[in-house]
Amino acid sequence: MPEPESSFLRQFYNCSILRHGKILKEDLWVRNGLIVDPEKIFYDEKIMPDERINCHDALISPGFIDLQINGGFGVDFSNDIDTVEEGVNKVAKKLLTYGVTSFCPTLVTSPPETYRKVLPKIKKRNGGSHGATVLGVHVEGPFISITKKGAHPEEYIRNFENGFRSLTDMYSSLENICYVTLAPEIPNALSVISELCKKDIKISVGHSVANLSDGEEAVKHGATFITHLFNAMLPFHHRDPGLVGLLTSKRIPTEKIIYYGIIADGIHTHPAALRIAHRTHPEGLVLVTDAIAALGLKEGVYRLGQYDIEVRDERAYIAGTETLCGSTAEMSHCVRFFREATGCSIVEALEAATLHPARALEIDSRKGVLNFNAEADFVMLDEALGVLSTWIAGKCVYTKNNNYVIEL
Repeated sequence: MPEPESSFLRQFYNCSILRHGKILKEDLWVRNGLIVDPEKIFYDEKIMPDERINCHDALISPGFIDLQINGGFGVDFSNDIDTVEEGVNKVAKKLLTYGVTSFCPTLVTSPPETYRKVLPKIKKRNGGSHGATVLGVHVEGPFISITKKGAHPEEYIRNFENGFRSLTDMYSSLENICYVTLAPEIPNALSVISELCKKDIKISVGHSVANLSDGEEAVKHGATFITHLFNAMLPFHHRDPGLVGLLTSKRIPTEKIIYYGIIADGIHTHPAALRIAHRTHPEGLVLVTDAIAALGLKEGVYRLGQYDIEVRDERAYIAGTETLCGSTAEMSHCVRFFREATGCSIVEALEAATLHPARALEIDSRKGVLNFNAEADFVMLDEALGVLSTWIAGKCVYTKNNNYVIEL
């Protein structure tokens, strides 16, 4: 079939759609890569669709958005310096299989030359048949706590000795960065947070020994996110709950939502902890995979930045240790596990991987939703929330069985 013209109108019918916090038995209409209001089609333009697609009772959800993914399918963004562009392309393409339509390639703590070589090569770009949208790079480190370094090599961890200049000297270019994870208790961190905000770069607190007051000050200066809640931070304590306490802090204005990533892979976060987080602060919960190069592959030895990683029993460890470091889970699995563990609704599970990450990045006017005039990035799901097909700009970029009936 020839490529549709810009005015080509598609109608997706025999489906349910997730819109405005509800699952509605409605058709979905797409034109020019955007979702359109059928009432205007019927009453103003008085035209028929150029193509009708039978969805066979599938549930249509906005495409999944992963704000923290270190690599996958044999690719490690922090280690494959010379081939990182090809690596990003490969991961972007493969992620379509799991319903991911947008993602943030993530770099773990690395030598300065890694940032200087890699960051200019991972450019923001729109998605399509070539792969998911690249929203920008999430740099996780090196300005973190040595005490909570996890899989971040101690010899490359830095502080803000020269304030914001320490950060720009390390990364060289900020152009392709959308998120910076840092430890807010590091001296000069608050002024760095303020400067990053001026450049429209989001700040996440994590890999940190910060107490609640440190976290609240970071939020006051512009931090809006917590990196993989419960992991690589002080454990909850009733006299000082640490960064976990930001979920219920009274020092944060009620109109400001603190978002937090959480790894719902069944390994990093106990189901009871998932339930605590969800019941405490559901509107801020963002599912992330924190996936590494082993995603989509068999158990074995892989790389994560400067470390060899051993994957055994579906767990990723720094080789020769029992230190967990990233996951091998894909996003649709995290959605299903999160729903099962918390008993939340289908809407809540899906919005944790769609609407919430879009809101965290302040792109929810165009992504993470199926509202009129939003980008037509969506995923079709079966009753068990398994991925049937993935669509970007209203075009199919992955299908599991290709059983859609297209009527011209």
